[in-house]
Amino acid sequence: MGTAIHDEVSQNGSYSSAVGGGSPKTSFGSPRAAAIAAVTNYKPSAPPMNFRDTPTGELFNCNVFSPAVMKKRLPKPVYKALMRTIESGDKLDSSVADVVASAMKDWAIEKGATHYAHVFYPLTGLTAEKHDSFLTPDGEGGAIAEFSGKQLIQGEPDGSSFPTGGIRVTFEARGYTIWDVTSPAYILENDNGTTLCIPTAFVSWTGEALDKKTPVLRSMQALNTQAQRVLKLFGHTDGALVSSTAGPEQEYFLVDRNFYYARPDLVNAGRTLFGAKPPKGQEFDDHYFGAIPDRVLAFMLECERELFKLGIPVKTRHNEVAPGQYEVAPMFEFANLATDHQQLLMTTLKRVAEKYGMVCLTHEKPFAGVNGSGKHVNWSMGSASQGNLLDPGDTPHDNAQFLLICAAVIRAVHKYQGLLRSVVASASNDHRLGANEAPPAIISVFLGDQLTDVFEQIKGGGANSSIPKGTLTVGVDVLPPLPKDAGDRNRTSPFAFTGNRFEFRAVGANQSIAGPLVAMNTIIAESLDFCATRLEETIGGDPDKLHGELQKLLTEIMTDHGAIIFNGDGYSEAWHAEAAERGLLNLKTTADALPVLETEEVKELFTKYSVLSERELESRLETYLEQYCMSVGVEANLTIEMAKTMIFPAAIRYQNELAATCANLKLLGYTFDTNSLDAVTDLVKNLQDSIADLEGAVAEPESDDLMAEARHCCDEVLPAMLKVRTYADALEGWVADDLWPLPTYQEMLFIK
Repeated sequence: MGTAIHDEVSQNGSYSSAVGGGSPKTSFGSPRAAAIAAVTNYKPSAPPMNFRDTPTGELFNCNVFSPAVMKKRLPKPVYKALMRTIESGDKLDSSVADVVASAMKDWAIEKGATHYAHVFYPLTGLTAEKHDSFLTPDGEGGAIAEFSGKQLIQGEPDGSSFPTGGIRVTFEARGYTIWDVTSPAYILENDNGTTLCIPTAFVSWTGEALDKKTPVLRSMQALNTQAQRVLKLFGHTDGALVSSTAGPEQEYFLVDRNFYYARPDLVNAGRTLFGAKPPKGQEFDDHYFGAIPDRVLAFMLECERELFKLGIPVKTRHNEVAPGQYEVAPMFEFANLATDHQQLLMTTLKRVAEKYGMVCLTHEKPFAGVNGSGKHVNWSMGSASQGNLLDPGDTPHDNAQFLLICAAVIRAVHKYQGLLRSVVASASNDHRLGANEAPPAIISVFLGDQLTDVFEQIKGGGANSSIPKGTLTVGVDVLPPLPKDAGDRNRTSPFAFTGNRFEFRAVGANQSIAGPLVAMNTIIAESLDFCATRLEETIGGDPDKLHGELQKLLTEIMTDHGAIIFNGDGYSEAWHAEAAERGLLNLKTTADALPVLETEEVKELFTKYSVLSERELESRLETYLEQYCMSVGVEANLTIEMAKTMIFPAAIRYQNELAATCANLKLLGYTFDTNSLDAVTDLVKNLQDSIADLEGAVAEPESDDLMAEARHCCDEVLPAMLKVRTYADALEGWVADDLWPLPTYQEMLFIK
C-alpha cells in the first residue's frame, strides 16, 4: 500500500500535498518522512480574516431566510401565518407556499444563488442534498428563473438508495422531501457561487420516515401535547407551544492532512487501527484550556465566521483534554433547529479545516490511549410564556411545577435507561463509553446536592427547605466574592442536571443528535402523560387537592425510580457493583444495546405517541445493525491489509538487519546479545499468527440474522483485531524509526 506524498512549495511559500500511487519512497525517504517535512514547512495559504470590513454582529444570520427577512419580504398575512406555524405549532397553510417561494427565490438570487437544494438527513446520520437550477427554458431560446410553491414544498430524491431498513427495496424508488418551515432556509457559499438550501423531511412513497428529522418533529409534538396537560394543572392555559431545546457541545481532533493521507486507517475508518502510546500523552493536563495554537485559532475564527453567517450561535471554543483535541459549543436553540445546525457545524468544521492544511476528525476514538470525543447534548424544555420549565429557582422545594417536571424526567430515564443507551450505540462510540474518560455505559442521573436533598425530603414525606447557594471567597482582597452554586458538577454522569437543564453526556462526537433527542422527547412525553393522568384522576377537577396529590405522586416516583440517581464516581469499579445491585442495566457494547429497540416496551412507547411506527422502528434497528457490522468489517479488512502490506514488511526488514548484524559480528569473533533479535522474531511470528486468526474470523460466512452477525463482530472480529494491533504496536517500539511506515502518535498529536 505504498502512498507517495509530494511536497510542492509554491512561489508564495505555501504548500499543497499531492497524494498518489507509485513508489513508497520519495526524496524524503518514505511517505512518513515526506509528511513530517510537509507539516514542518507549512505556511498558511488562506488569507487572514478581515473582521473590520464586516463586523461580527452584522454577520450573524446574514445568509439565513430568517423571520426578520421574511417580515420585510412577505405580505403581512403570509408572514403571520408562517410565524404561527413556527412559534405555535399551527398547521402550515400550503396556500402561502407560492408567495414564500417567490420571495425566497428573489432573496437567494440577490445573494448569487443559481440553484436550490432540498437538504435532508437520511439514516446514515449524514447530510444529503438534491440540487436543482432556478433556470427554466422559456421556449424562445432563453431561460427564466422560476421557483414555485410546489417546488418549495416537495422534492423527489430516490427513496431506495439510502438506508431504509427494508421499508424501500431497490425497485421501489420513489421518496419525497417535504419543506420544514420551522428550520429556516439558508445560503451555502462556494468560491464559484451560492446555493439556496431548504431543510426538509424525507419520507417514502408510502409515508414512512426515511430520515432523522421527521421523528424529531413528531417527538416534539408529542412532548408539547403532554406538557400542556401538566401546565393546565397549574393554571397555565395560554397554550403557548412547549418545545424541547438543545445545545450540543462538539469535540473534535485536528490532524495535519499530510499525516492523514499517510494513514490509510484514518482515511477509511476515521480512527487509527495501529499506534503505540507516545512517551508523552495527556498525563500532564497541559493541553486542556491551554493557549490555542495560531494555526488552529485561525481555523476556529474562520469557522465561527461561517457559522455566524448561517445563524448558528456558537459561543465557546477551547483546547480539550487530549493533545490535538478541541471543542466548540453553541447556545440553546429549538431541538429541531439545533439538530440541523449541528449537522451544518460538523460539515463546516471539516470544510474549513482543509483550507488550513488540516483534517477535522469527529470519530469518537481516533487515537487509543488518549481521551476520545463526545457530543454533550444539553436538553431542556420551555415556552414563550413560562420560560425554562427546568429552572428550579432559588428555592426549588417551593417550586411544585419544576419538581413535577424534574421527577418526570427522573422516572423517564429510569424506566427507559436501555433505550437511552441504545440511541448512542455505534461501533465508534463503543471505544469511548466506559473508558474512564467518558460516562459509563450504565445510565444514571446526577442531581447535585441541592436537588438530591429536596427529593430525599420529598421521599420522606415533604420538602421544607433548599440548600442555599451561598458565596465563595478565596481570601484575596482584590478578588471579588462569587455567588456559589448549591451543588457541584459530575463529569462522570451520563445524564446530569446542570442548573437549568439535563446534559446527556453519552452521545458520540460523530453522531447526529436526532436519535437522542427523539428518545428524550418521547420518554419524557410518556412520563408527563403518566403524571398528568394520575393527577387529573386523583384531583377530579378540584385544584385544592393538587398539593396533597402531587406530594403522593412525587413520593411514589422517588420510591419506584430513585435508584437511577447517583451522585458519585461513575468511573469506579464499586459503582458497577452497586449499579447491578440497584438493578440498573450495563449494556457495554452496541451488540448488547441495540436489541432494546425490539422490546415490546419500546415499540409501545413510540407507537403510542405516533413518533415511530413498528415498521419504522424495525427499519432503524436493521439499519443500525448493518452500519455496525459494516463499520467493523471495514476496519477488520483495513487491519489485515495494513498489517500485511505495511507493518509486516517493515518488521521483516528490521529483523533481517538485526540478523545480518548478528551474523557479521559472529564472523568477526564478537559476542552479540540476541535478545533483541529473539524479541523481534517472536513479535513477527505472533503478528503473522494473529493476522491469520483475524482472516479466519472475517472469512466466516455472513449470517442472515443481523443480530447474530453483530454479535460475531463484537465477540470474535473485534478481539482478533485488537490482538493484531497488540503485536503491531509492540513492534513499533522495536523497528528502526526510518523503517516504520506510519506517522506515529507523537507526530500526529503534537506537530501542528
